[in-house]
Amino acid sequence: MPDALSIARDLLRCRSVTPADDGALGVLEALLKHAGFDTHRVTFSEEGAADIDNLYARIGTAAPHITFAGHTDVVPPGDDAAWTHGAFSGDVTDGFLYGRGAVDMKGGIACSVAAVLDYLAAHDGQPKGSISFLITGDEEDVAVNGTIKLLQWAAARGETFDHCVLGEPSNVEALGDTIKIGRRGSQSGTLIVDGVQGHVAYPHRAQNPVPDIAALIVALSSEPLDAGNARFQASNLEFTSVDVGNTASNVIPAQARARFNIRFNDEHTRDSLRALVETRLAAACGNRIKAHVKWEPSNVGSFVTKPGPFTDLVVAAIRDVTCRTPDLNTGGGTSDARFITHYCPVIEFGLVGQTMHQIDERTPVADLEKLTAIYRGVLDRYFA
Repeated sequence: MPDALSIARDLLRCRSVTPADDGALGVLEALLKHAGFDTHRVTFSEEGAADIDNLYARIGTAAPHITFAGHTDVVPPGDDAAWTHGAFSGDVTDGFLYGRGAVDMKGGIACSVAAVLDYLAAHDGQPKGSISFLITGDEEDVAVNGTIKLLQWAAARGETFDHCVLGEPSNVEALGDTIKIGRRGSQSGTLIVDGVQGHVAYPHRAQNPVPDIAALIVALSSEPLDAGNARFQASNLEFTSVDVGNTASNVIPAQARARFNIRFNDEHTRDSLRALVETRLAAACGNRIKAHVKWEPSNVGSFVTKPGPFTDLVVAAIRDVTCRTPDLNTGGGTSDARFITHYCPVIEFGLVGQTMHQIDERTPVADLEKLTAIYRGVLDRYFA
């Protein structure tokens, strides 16, 4: 029976930089099909985005149904020459497994597969319920042809899920220190300030948008959006670029733009958040400044999985292996859990995320073994 390390090495040797698959899903499909899973490879398309191959596999027909979710796509490795071990080599040195995706998140997928295969081997090849895998190749990019559509496809087939474990690298410092039980939403936009172009020697004949956009940036950034709550940290609006598209030093530009991103908690919806920003913008503009916001599409809302019996059994499985009681956390960026939460309660628990997206991404082999044992403990408790 393959262990997590051997599965992870096979996955890491696939150069599956989004949207390429390079055989990664095939590695998993072969293992799961051999173990008795009913497997489906499903490709989704959308205009303006790359076609994405996805994998759904299930064994069992009864409830309860636990699904393990994840993605085999990875971010680009950057400068290959800067890696001390090949970015797609799957090398093991001094107790560490190296490679792009070792942490985010081929290592986590390998542990869940190894744990499930071990559980099935101990139970005559059948769970006391159902186990499935939702694996996409679209998480690190625009995420339009991956998990969101795979879930819709599964629902159309009558598939229902009771709980989900997403193997994203949730831990901060050590394996077992953090479970993600929710995420803040994300909304981007561009602040556009219109002026009147003119010669710098005759400013009275123009209207310079540069000082105006600077004042509006300060106004929108200085007042908190909220104070946070017991579930989430405070929302924050961060400006990330300012541009006037002007190469001439003697011309007052006609327009200035500033891009921003808001990470928001459950004190807001996307609509209420946009309304709040626009109200504050109107107040800061007064009757003189002409400005508006161009909002970007977003499918990233906030969500939280309330603690209960499922989170309790995951905490117990983690404590048994690591002797740590994890923090139930909603911080960090975003993940495909934002889609899964509409179908069932979801928690995120995987490896330690310190080296994700970095040169020499790596994970201790010991952590792969421990995470496999934790997932196995979750299965034992779930079907007890």
